[in-house]
Amino acid sequence: MSRTTQAPPWRIVFALMFFCSWCGNQFSPLLLMYKDVQHYSELTVNMFLGVYVLGLAPALLIAGPLSDRHGRRPLMLVGVLTAVLASASLALGTFGPVPIYIGRLLSGITVGIAMAVGTSWMKEVSSPRFEPGVDAAAGARRSSLAFTLGSATGALVAGGIAQFTPLGEELPFAVHILLTLPFAWLVLRAPETATNGGERGPLVAQLRIPGAGHKRFRRVVIVAAPWIFAAAALAYGYLPVLLAKQTGEWGLGYATVLTVVALGVASLVQPIAKRLHSVSSARGLVAALVIIAAGLVVLTGAVAWGSLWLGAAASVVLGAGMGVALVSGLLEVQRIATPRDLAGLTGMFYAVAYAGFLVPTIMAAITPPLSTIGLFIALVVLAALSALLLLASYTKHLPHPPTAPTPAIGA
Repeated sequence: MSRTTQAPPWRIVFALMFFCSWCGNQFSPLLLMYKDVQHYSELTVNMFLGVYVLGLAPALLIAGPLSDRHGRRPLMLVGVLTAVLASASLALGTFGPVPIYIGRLLSGITVGIAMAVGTSWMKEVSSPRFEPGVDAAAGARRSSLAFTLGSATGALVAGGIAQFTPLGEELPFAVHILLTLPFAWLVLRAPETATNGGERGPLVAQLRIPGAGHKRFRRVVIVAAPWIFAAAALAYGYLPVLLAKQTGEWGLGYATVLTVVALGVASLVQPIAKRLHSVSSARGLVAALVIIAAGLVVLTGAVAWGSLWLGAAASVVLGAGMGVALVSGLLEVQRIATPRDLAGLTGMFYAVAYAGFLVPTIMAAITPPLSTIGLFIALVVLAALSALLLLASYTKHLPHPPTAPTPAIGA
């Protein structure tokens, strides 16, 4: 345990990731509000969802390697500060779309830093050095749990305020600012764990991620990664917009329920995901893609028949697939990475995964001429093909000889 704090260090990192994830997802259930109150088009509200990736991807790719070189604490401090600035900008959304775009961009930067740096930091503090007897999968499990719980809480608070009060465009973001600000101090209380100096040489050398060229990363992890957040974006970002006519004045509440259900299920299945993971194959990722494909079938039915109940069922199935894929993907990344590029490879994994958030924006942009149902059917086929492609390589290119699995314990 660290001498600088009485709490186990992983709890501090968990809290940091929780509130940064809250920042990233508090906007999702509000898409209908902006569409109905501000009268933005369906394409515009999906662009609000998609611009998040423009801040997220560079942060994921840059923050990780920089934290390998300069330390976890300074980068996470930047993440906490951008979380506050993001909420402040979103709170000004009544003045037009520009503050919303800026806020979403900053939200992406926040989550990018939290995921790349926080996940690596969590793995390092969830080690025998700080916690004797901890199992090897605890870091990945705790990181994914912090992400899913933080995302669900942000959506629940924002969606609840917007559904039941007239302050949905300002109050959710003010609440997040007040709760997040103390962590600008608390981040300095966690122990620094990045002491190897990362990659040597100039900035370009620091940003180099050797593990990204590993065959298992390219042929296994990258195949599965985009489906993680494609499932999330479709389940609770796009589906509520498509079922807006059926939900009527309860659209915000329905969007919030779908978000909380999907992320709640993603949290609950993580112990199962740990058991599905194998040291000799990527069977967890294969199972995740099969579940996501099944969820897309249910979602297609929900849109075709305008069924709110099928929409809720789709969020359950897609949430399960997302939770399994997130834990299994992180375990694969942590198996491939070396201490020098752990944060960098984690960031690369999340960058590829978050590209899935662009799926609703792309679908909205090409509908018409293409039909929504036709596009969903195409996604089902693509998910199934991805699972088959994964099967072709899921036992190959293992970075280390298989060892006996470590028994799972509670987070």
